[in-house]
Amino acid sequence: IVQRALPDVRDGLKPVHRRILYAMHELGLSPNRPYKKSATVVGDVLGKYHPHGDSAVYDSLTRMVQDFSLRYPLVDGQGNFGSIDADPPAAMRYTEARMTGVAVEMMADLDKETVDLEPNYDETRTQPTVLPSRFPNLLCNGSDGIAVGMATSMPPHNLREICSALHAILDDPEVPISRLLELVPGPDFPTGGIIMGRQGILKAYTTGRGLIRVRAKYHVEEKGQKEILVFTEIPYQTRKAADRTGIIAKMVDVVKDGRITGIYNVEDQSSKDGMRLVVELKKGEDPTVVANQLFKYTPLQTTYSIINLSIHERQPRTLGLRALLDAYLAHRRDVIPVSYTH
Repeated sequence: IVQRALPDVRDGLKPVHRRILYAMHELGLSPNRPYKKSATVVGDVLGKYHPHGDSAVYDSLTRMVQDFSLRYPLVDGQGNFGSIDADPPAAMRYTEARMTGVAVEMMADLDKETVDLEPNYDETRTQPTVLPSRFPNLLCNGSDGIAVGMATSMPPHNLREICSALHAILDDPEVPISRLLELVPGPDFPTGGIIMGRQGILKAYTTGRGLIRVRAKYHVEEKGQKEILVFTEIPYQTRKAADRTGIIAKMVDVVKDGRITGIYNVEDQSSKDGMRLVVELKKGEDPTVVANQLFKYTPLQTTYSIINLSIHERQPRTLGLRALLDAYLAHRRDVIPVSYTH
C-alpha cells in the first residue's frame, strides 16, 4: 500500500505511472511518432504490468497529460483530457496519447541495464523497478498521495532552478543550504499564483514539512465608469466553476449572504489563450478592498501543505530540499557509470 501511494525518491513515480510510461516506451510512442488510442495504452498496461481496474490506469494517464496538474506533463494527449474546471475527460476510446520529450528523458539509457528489472505479476516478462530518470521528476512535478497513516504532498518546481541547485552541489558538496535556497526560491505551480511570505517555504525545505499561502494573481482594468478585477492565475488544485466548491460558486455565495457587497457581476472569460476571470465592481468601490475580501472568503487564496514524503531506500521518509537533491544525484551516479560502459 505504501509503494502504491507514495512516489519513489529516485524517479518520482508511483508504480502505475512507471508502468504506463514503460508500456508507452515499448509501444514506441515517442514524440516524433503518431499518437495511439489511450485504450491501447491502458490495455497494454493492464494486460502486461498492472492488473487493476482500467479506470484507475486511465485516470493516472489523464493526469500525466494535464498541464494544470503537472508542471512538466509526461504524456502528450490528443482529445479531451478534462479541464481546470474539473470537466471529466472523454472516454479512452476517443482520446489518443504519446510520450512527451520529458518522458523520453526519463527512459534514457533504459536499454543499457542501468536499472534493476523485476518480474511482472504473472512472471511472463520483466519491468523496471525504477526509471533511469535523466529528468528530476519528483522535484519538478511533485506528487500527491495518501497511504495508511501517512500522506505526501510535494509541490512542483522550476526545472532551471532545480538544475542550478544540482550543479551547485556537484561543484561544491559542502554548499550551504542558504545558497540552495537562493537558487530554489520556492515552488513553481503550473497554474501560477503568488506565494505569500517565505517562512513556510524555509521550514519545508529544511524539515520536509511546511505550510504556504498561495494567492491568485490579478490586475485592475477600467470598464466605463466602473473598475474590474481580472484574475489571470489561481492557486494550485483549485477550480473556477466545477461545483459548489469552485471559485465562482463561492463568489456567488458570499455576495448572496452579504459578506461582500461591492461586486456587480462575475464573468469567466477564459479561453485557450489563458485564464481571465473578471469581477465587475459597483461604481465607487475600492478594488483593493474587494480583492482582499475575495482572498478571505473564497478559494482565490488557499493554504498548501508541503509534506515531502517519499520512498527512500525502501522506507517512507520525510526529506528536506538538500536530501531530495542528494537522493536524485545518488541515483544518477548509479545509472551513469553503467550507461557509459556501454
